[in-house]
Amino acid sequence: ARAAREAIAPLPRAADPPHATVNVRPRARGTGPAEDSPFATARVRVVLELEYPGDIGARCAAVRRRVTERLGTLANMEVPEVVVEVERLRLPGELQGRTV
Repeated sequence: ARAAREAIAPLPRAADPPHATVNVRPRARGTGPAEDSPFATARVRVVLELEYPGDIGARCAAVRRRVTERLGTLANMEVPEVVVEVERLRLPGELQGRTV
């Protein structure tokens, strides 16, 4: 969730922060060096809100890249899948309390 926030900062006003679920699978025995993390693979689902109008595809791609990069760097995990779900689009300005 933190990596998603970093990728889409700044968050739309009044937006709920992104939240994520992760499914981690252990490394198969006998694969990879001993210093590797015992957890090799993480599949991630991120749910977030974005401002509209905007390039939604590019923002989602940025989230995927950032989540993959951060998990690889910080936890030494492969991330074969990052699902980004846009739960809500928010209009800027005077309509920011309404959702699309």
